[in-house]
Amino acid sequence: MARLAANLSLLFTELAFLDRFAAAAAAGFKGVEFLFPYAWPAAEIKQRLDDNGLETVLFNISPGDWDAGERGLAAIENGEARFASALAQALDYAAALGVKRLHAMAGLAQHGARNETYRANLAYAAVQAAPFGIDILIEPINTFDMPGYHLTRTADAAAVIADVGAANLRLQLDLYHRHRMEGEALAAIEEFSPLVAHYQIAGPPDRGEPIPSELDIPRLIAAIDATGYMGWIGCEYRPRTGTSAGLSWRDALGAV
Repeated sequence: MARLAANLSLLFTELAFLDRFAAAAAAGFKGVEFLFPYAWPAAEIKQRLDDNGLETVLFNISPGDWDAGERGLAAIENGEARFASALAQALDYAAALGVKRLHAMAGLAQHGARNETYRANLAYAAVQAAPFGIDILIEPINTFDMPGYHLTRTADAAAVIADVGAANLRLQLDLYHRHRMEGEALAAIEEFSPLVAHYQIAGPPDRGEPIPSELDIPRLIAAIDATGYMGWIGCEYRPRTGTSAGLSWRDALGAV
């Protein structure tokens, strides 16, 4: 049965970030994820997790200056020192929060993203994360939402994982991004499930609630369950009206 994690960077945004943990727990979620925790002390986040019986299942390594348009450091040529520093920070937070999955954003072509740099930095990250039992994840992102992103196709992500050859370099498969960029979300689950350490969902075309949308979410989650996947599915969508008002979509799954 699917385990759904609330993405607190997109859900419950009418509340201050630290107050979203209680809102997620009150809505029945047991797991949460978010983009970047670094504006808040790890101890404060940990207290909110403990107070509300929640598990953080994923967050991102810092992508650089998000407000200035940076969208990752892992593939940026001559940015190795910045990536190493961001990774060290993320590992510290992961240790404090008990997190076992970190997403390494690649970056944009116009900022100097290169395949060779990407593979080298991911190999370094995998080595650094391995002693802590942490997986480094990579995620193809569609170019409608993020023009110029370095990694856009699932097969390319699989090739990167194969080339690096680290057991703890895994795939983050966002079915919204897959549908927008390539379609065939069901086929992607069937083909790439051995590589997946985390799934995410949203409703195309507007990235709203997963149901209703262009995707048959109950069928896709049944397919994920059929693979034997025991992890979390992140709810990384933008509510069409308000978070609480839109949560009835979960009723079709019988899962929280």
